[in-house]
Amino acid sequence: MSPELISVLVLAVVFVIATTRSVNMGALAFAAAFGVGTLVADLDADGVFAGFPGDLFVVLVGVTYLFAIARANGTTDWLVHAAVRMVRGRVALIPWVMFALTGALTAIGAVSPAAVAIVAPIALSFAARYRISPLLMGAMVVHGAQAGGFSPISIYGSIVNGIVEREKLPGSEITLFLASLLVNLVIAAVVFVVCGGLKLWRRGAVNGEALPGPGGTGADDGPATGGTGTGGAGAEAGTRTAPAPAPTAVATRPEAPPAGALTAPVVATLVSLVALVVAVLGFDLDAGLTAITLAVVLSTAWPEDSRRAVGQIAWPTVLLICGVLTYVGVLDEMGTITWAGEGVGGIGVPLLAAVLLCYIGAIVSAFASSVGIMGALIPLAVPFLAQGEIGAVGMVAALAVSATVVDVSPFSTNGALVLAAAPDVDRERFFRQLMAYGGIVVAAVPAAVWLVMVVPGWG
Repeated sequence: MSPELISVLVLAVVFVIATTRSVNMGALAFAAAFGVGTLVADLDADGVFAGFPGDLFVVLVGVTYLFAIARANGTTDWLVHAAVRMVRGRVALIPWVMFALTGALTAIGAVSPAAVAIVAPIALSFAARYRISPLLMGAMVVHGAQAGGFSPISIYGSIVNGIVEREKLPGSEITLFLASLLVNLVIAAVVFVVCGGLKLWRRGAVNGEALPGPGGTGADDGPATGGTGTGGAGAEAGTRTAPAPAPTAVATRPEAPPAGALTAPVVATLVSLVALVVAVLGFDLDAGLTAITLAVVLSTAWPEDSRRAVGQIAWPTVLLICGVLTYVGVLDEMGTITWAGEGVGGIGVPLLAAVLLCYIGAIVSAFASSVGIMGALIPLAVPFLAQGEIGAVGMVAALAVSATVVDVSPFSTNGALVLAAAPDVDRERFFRQLMAYGGIVVAAVPAAVWLVMVVPGWG
């Protein structure tokens, strides 16, 4: 049995054990990376750790740390109410606002994970407050990011168009952009309907206080204590007036200002979020390092608001994602991904090879870098594109869409950010939902885009 096949079978075993037993998949993947890397691929520790996603680790920790502080001091509460006011209380419009916002950010040049890192925590805090499916809101954010991700001035668009030009293939920047935009827009519409969007329309308009938060009050409850995000103010108030009626109890909580109040910590946090956007989009600074720096500044200024923020960093998610991606890095180091791609590229039937390449791009991208996969697969498609039996424009667009639309997977950067950003959810259940949804996308979308873009022979 070849080393490449062994590595694929071990990955399947990791999935089976993690699914049937209560073991963190990331921990299993670290063990698998160590075993396969040393015993099968003859890698040393440096070779095994070559795939450790240090940048993603910092992004996950930094962004969840910053937004844990934002939840604690009431900033996300303020943003949620501002969003409600912006759409005049139509909660059903908020998922589409988030879709459009992330799409606009990536279309003007933001890296997709950076846009998701900025928008997802706000969107999912809103979802928790107004009882919107976190899967719906997370999918809208990720698909929005991918919808704008291939504009001619975007990062993804520039990379793919550059590869096409380097490989001397026919290309169309507008076709690539519109293909991704339309596919993600259609998927978002389907998800909106399936995940309860029509019920949101029937709910009608609300004001900022109309619906209770997850804990049954209008406040943004903390995940462990049930108190508000003010660092224990709710608990103190509860010991002050035991038998008092509800109006009196509310009146004795001066520490918790009305939702939407611009306190000094909220203003400072809003400035920090704007600074994060400017730093990432305007100066190309690392989102994770910038977020950690801003979180530290806020923690130093208002330690009482951020006392529990470190504990609210999504550590299980960090372990999960880093472990799986480390194992994928081992697969890359030992040539498993190239082995699979070359095996498909050697098939003598161009249309069959095309759909298999789309599926390889989708499956691998669900666990690894979308840009890296596109950079590998497009050159692999050159030999049979040169035969003229398949249109290059449609094939490139199908590969690009297949490799990016699956970023809703919890193992991809965007999916991991959504999983980490969701407050007040059963993370294990939400992880399974994202994994199931990602599996549906992986199974359905490559075949669909192949049928629509490749079979007609675009380009």
